[in-house]
Amino acid sequence: MDALKYITPKFFTTIRNYSKGQFLKDLIAGVIVAIIALPLSIALAIASGVNPEQGLYTAVVAGFFISFLGGSRVQIGGPTAAFVVIIYGIIAQYGMAGLTLATLMAGLMLIIMGLLRFGDLIKFIPKTITLGFTFGIAVGIVAGQVKDFLGLEMKSVPAEFLEKLLAYGKHLPSISWPTLAIGILALVIQIFWPRFSQKIPGSLVAILVTTAIVAFGHLPVKTIGDLYTIKAGLPSFTVPDLSFSLIRQMISPAFTIAILAAIESLLSCVVSDGMIGGNHRSNAELIGQGVGNIMSALFGGIPATGAIARTAANVKNGGRTPVAGMVHALTLLLILLFLMPYASLIPMTCLASILMIVGYNMSGWRTVVRMIQRAPKSDVAVLIVTFILTVFFDLVVAIEFGMVLAAFLFLKRMSDVAQVRQWVDKGNLEDPILSEDSDLKQVPKNAVVYEIFGALFFGAANNFLNVINDDGKNVLILRMRNVPAMDISGLDALEETLAICRKRGMTLLLSHVNPQPYRVLEKSGFIQTIGPDNICESTDQALEKAVALAKEG
Repeated sequence: MDALKYITPKFFTTIRNYSKGQFLKDLIAGVIVAIIALPLSIALAIASGVNPEQGLYTAVVAGFFISFLGGSRVQIGGPTAAFVVIIYGIIAQYGMAGLTLATLMAGLMLIIMGLLRFGDLIKFIPKTITLGFTFGIAVGIVAGQVKDFLGLEMKSVPAEFLEKLLAYGKHLPSISWPTLAIGILALVIQIFWPRFSQKIPGSLVAILVTTAIVAFGHLPVKTIGDLYTIKAGLPSFTVPDLSFSLIRQMISPAFTIAILAAIESLLSCVVSDGMIGGNHRSNAELIGQGVGNIMSALFGGIPATGAIARTAANVKNGGRTPVAGMVHALTLLLILLFLMPYASLIPMTCLASILMIVGYNMSGWRTVVRMIQRAPKSDVAVLIVTFILTVFFDLVVAIEFGMVLAAFLFLKRMSDVAQVRQWVDKGNLEDPILSEDSDLKQVPKNAVVYEIFGALFFGAANNFLNVINDDGKNVLILRMRNVPAMDISGLDALEETLAICRKRGMTLLLSHVNPQPYRVLEKSGFIQTIGPDNICESTDQALEKAVALAKEG
């Protein structure tokens, strides 16, 4: 059982000692979170280019399975703002069939990632990339709300950012002043309401107030019902198009959805762990996210992940087990069944204002400004490039290019850190960093000693070859105590060094080879080539061997 603990859902752990008192707390928290999730789910669905009820399908189906099978005690799953730009782009290019298949494939990828224990690897994605694409997504979300917020007479909004701006400028004369007034009122309510109450979300209050004003005042403001036909009832089971050509096209979008879902859900887990003093199971969480997305795709939903704000609200209201998340999903199901027709009265400008607030809150602009001011130029470059690509192209390109750029910069730094130093006199041996034995005061006259610092990989191998020279000696000692790892390029550099030594009649000795480099040398046959006797356990042993070789010579 211990071997499977890393993928065991938290539900089965917490339910063992479950009490009636905790159920009441989870029940209250679940209902409150459902109230918070209701307007967000509808708004995010519309912003993503799908029908309003599909946002609730996602919150109900994916939300239930993410809580039931996930690795967090308090995670709340559902549609999030991070996916809006991706979903809108996929639907614009491939339609709903493409989105359904991409969501299903992303779910499978997440499950595989969890089974392969990739949960701990997500933390290695640089913060500059996550900040860059999050800021870019936020800008895209806000830009996508201008039409509904201003009430512009536009048939559709282009998917591309620059085309959006040009279209808005062209249709700006058609602005609806009553619509703008209602939108501003909704913004004001959301900004100032938290000062009066933290329990009831400002977005819900904004919806209730603006809906009442528009309905009873008979204002010429477009509502959800003017643009969409809302369906009440249970979602139907749908099987996506599984054609090979579409599957091939959806690999990249699905991978982006999976990576983004993994990053956001695990980040939410870390935040909630700090709030409750718990420890999540990252790999179980990925599996739960995967199942949730698969089920969402099969029941007409959109991509889902852990929602940080809703998860935090769950914790603050007493939720401590996955039951709270399951109650949240079931509460939304009841709303979907019995109250959904009333959603048609909600003004579109109010939903646009909700998403503008969401975009502002998720942008993290203060953190971005602070990083630009304090971070190294290379990190700032990654952030800016990722941001620009997210806004002007798409998130798929941004993540892929950002990861490649960050990897190259990391390798450059590793290469810069890697150094090769020559021991020039006995003073070096008195340095506690370079000396293992204070009794040995000098290097034999027939030998030259070089110490390698840092990983010996392809980025540093050329530097290694450029520095080393023999100075007319017949023994070359390479001290590898500070080489934690090496790759095939490092091996090639050593083989080339050995060939040069033999050509010049020199003996090559390696001292203090660490485990990983030793395995590389052993597997490649290099140890047999150089001779096992020429691999020394310590530098002292190598120096003694150099003295012996001098006497033999």
